[in-house]
Amino acid sequence: MRSTAPCPCGSDEPFGRCCLPLHLGECQAETAEQLMRARYSAYAADHLDYVWQTWHPRTRPADLTAEVGLTWTGLEILHTVEGLSGDESGQVEFLAHYLQNSGSGHSAPADAAGTLHERSRFAVRARRWFYVDGELFR
Repeated sequence: MRSTAPCPCGSDEPFGRCCLPLHLGECQAETAEQLMRARYSAYAADHLDYVWQTWHPRTRPADLTAEVGLTWTGLEILHTVEGLSGDESGQVEFLAHYLQNSGSGHSAPADAAGTLHERSRFAVRARRWFYVDGELFR
C-alpha cells in the first residue's frame, strides 16, 4: 500500500501520516482507539507483524497468517470505553467490513461482502497499548 493512499483506518489522513508510522515502529499508539485503527490498517495492508507485536503476550497466538482472498474495505468505530492516554485499559467496539473472494476464473461467484462486529479489550503494558482479546457479535 502506498504511503500517499488514504489510510485504511478511515481517517482523512494519508496512510504514511496516519497508521504507517506505527507499523514501522516510528511511534506508539497513544490510545486504545488509535491502536485499534492501526491494527485494522495492518490487516488491510498485510502488515501482520504489527498485528502480532501489538497483541498482548498473554493472549496472542504463536503466529498469524493472512486469510487468502480477504480484502478489508472499511472500519467503523461504534463506541469506546476509557482507553485514553493515562488509562490502563480500554474497550473499542467496531465494525470491520470486508470482501471474501469466492474463487477465481470466469465461472467464480462474485465476492461476498461481510462485516466483523467486535468489542475489543486493550491494556497498557510497559507504557504501551496492547490488544488483549475481543467479544464477537453475530
